[in-house]
Amino acid sequence: MNSKIFGYARVSSTEQNEIRQVNALKEFGIADRDIYIDKRSGKDFNREQYNLLKYNLRENDLLVILSIDRLGRNYEMIVNEWKDITKNIKSDIMVIDMPLLDTRNNKDLLGTFISDLILQILSYVAEQERAFIKQRQKEGISNALNNGVKFGRPRIKKPQDFDILIKKWKNKELKTKEVINLLNLKPNTFYSFLKKEYY
Repeated sequence: MNSKIFGYARVSSTEQNEIRQVNALKEFGIADRDIYIDKRSGKDFNREQYNLLKYNLRENDLLVILSIDRLGRNYEMIVNEWKDITKNIKSDIMVIDMPLLDTRNNKDLLGTFISDLILQILSYVAEQERAFIKQRQKEGISNALNNGVKFGRPRIKKPQDFDILIKKWKNKELKTKEVINLLNLKPNTFYSFLKKEYY
């Protein structure tokens, strides 16, 4: 049975772009149909495309990723997942950005030791970077709040003519759509004001 080469790309959200990763995988010679992409956080491995990819991995297949943090963000989980793929499934893994992390090379005891050591260091660095990002975000939000920055949507004031137009609406002089347009409100905002003021 011929071995296959699979590629895996991951971005943390639908707003982020995976093109750089996909292009690197294609340049490696991986066909579109063999590239699996998730738009999910790397905090765990509960990802649809990753699990499908892992289901399709067989002995002597190769999994290619651009960088170690695309596999995941949790140090312990990355190491466990790496071992599961290389030891249990007996597939190989290659990290494009870190050529030393290529399990096809140096399959002797020393090669495996070096590969495992590098993996553990890189996984630890990836997790620490994630922790630093979270800390910086927390500090940034705290500083902004201390400087009077308000988060969330700005509060909309009740329009000046609201009560007059509502009176006409209740008397059936105006239709709901007309009142909403005259007040220049979105329907949800209009009903929210209506509920707050009259119900």
